[in-house]
Amino acid sequence: MADQIPADALPADAPPADVPAGAAHHRLGAAVRRHLGRHPRAAALADRLTPRSVRARTTLAACASVAVVLALASAAVITLLRINLERTVEADAREQARTVARLATDGHLAGPLPLDHGTDFIQVLDANGTVVATSQNLTGHPPLAPTGHRNGHRTFNLDAPGHAHHHQRVTSIAATTPTGPVTVYVGASLRTADAAEGLTTAALAALSAVLLFTVGALTWRATGRALRPVEAIRAEVAAIGDRDLNRRVPEPRSNDEIARLAGTMNAMLQRLEAAGTRQRRFIADASHELRSPLTVLRTQLEVALAHSDPDVHTDLVTGALEDTERLQALAADLLLLARLDTTDHDWPDEPVDLADLVHTTITARGAEPHPVAVHAPVTVTVPGNPLWLRRLLTNLLDNAQRHAHRHITISLTTDRASGYAVLDVTNDGTPIEPADREEIFERFARLDDARSRDEGGTGLGLPIARDIAALHKGTLTVLDAPGTTTFRTRLPIPAEPPQDT
Repeated sequence: MADQIPADALPADAPPADVPAGAAHHRLGAAVRRHLGRHPRAAALADRLTPRSVRARTTLAACASVAVVLALASAAVITLLRINLERTVEADAREQARTVARLATDGHLAGPLPLDHGTDFIQVLDANGTVVATSQNLTGHPPLAPTGHRNGHRTFNLDAPGHAHHHQRVTSIAATTPTGPVTVYVGASLRTADAAEGLTTAALAALSAVLLFTVGALTWRATGRALRPVEAIRAEVAAIGDRDLNRRVPEPRSNDEIARLAGTMNAMLQRLEAAGTRQRRFIADASHELRSPLTVLRTQLEVALAHSDPDVHTDLVTGALEDTERLQALAADLLLLARLDTTDHDWPDEPVDLADLVHTTITARGAEPHPVAVHAPVTVTVPGNPLWLRRLLTNLLDNAQRHAHRHITISLTTDRASGYAVLDVTNDGTPIEPADREEIFERFARLDDARSRDEGGTGLGLPIARDIAALHKGTLTVLDAPGTTTFRTRLPIPAEPPQDT
């Protein structure tokens, strides 16, 4: 049997020994929250002391995590050390008790019993509780009697000099003597174990403090270096205004998340710059396109107002009507472009027969300056908006009529391998140079030989046609054909369902 004798009593304000540490911590946290709730100023101060920056929060989290790990590891080390030392002391005390028990069995208990190294006292009691033999330091001492339990061990009242301020491990062994049974009590000092535990605790506390300081300093420095590019990116973005979209954020050389963030930001700024450039150019071109017919219209009206000749009035009103129609067409094109530029509409999916669309469009246009030959031998159905697809074809036909020399050809085929319907509008006009085949799809763009106002174009027909094709998940391109100009529109066709056999 092993017992522990704590010499010092617990402090008066200490929590009861049977209260778990977690419950005490929970009650302490609840008390702090109630206190802060009753004191708004304290709550505001605690809120101000809460770290705001990522750097401070990261450092605090790292230190807290390391502190928890160090606390658990230190507790484990101290516990294992304490258990090992107490087992050693208990083994020595038990060996001393066996020696005394053998002496008792042999009837050699006379005189003070010798103490081995690390043993504090020996006391032998008979069945009546009378002291039979003791060590020198317990001579005249009454029998040891338990006074209670603490930390899972029985406690004893021990008034022997020199043993009131440290723990002891008491071992008891029963033995049979010629005069009757006795119980041998041997007390081994835990002074060495207490000293080792205290020294180890102090060393671990100092080492933990050094490690926490090191971890905090390294985390603070590493986080600052890691966030320095982020701060540079933030500062540069904050300095970029709507007139400085040509500026770019610095890109770190490291191939990490921050470098990819900077690259993404620069790509976004490049898109914004391109969009801003297109918007400014569009506004300038639209202003120019609107100013020219308005100026001519005003001039015609002023001349008509200054002359009273009916023939002059008729000519001027006819010209004004033509400019008004041009303005109306330009406004309609601008409105359609605004609708196509919105991103809140879904992909149109109404079934549209392209062959029928081509024939009805040609018939509705009536007489044309140049004849149109149609080659649409098969029925091709695509999902789309019939009004917008009709507008696409109309714009391509208007462009072909303006630039054709003698005739225009419309061809409709299917490319089942790629799943597209192919609509070609070809005219025998002057071919478009390869360098100009993308420029003609820019809004208000005209080639040098196509700037005559007599041709009636607004510079928006081809861009509108390409936007409609893109809205239908298709493409509109210019083919490289000698002596002719072909605009090819490719629109996806739905897959044919498998046929039952």
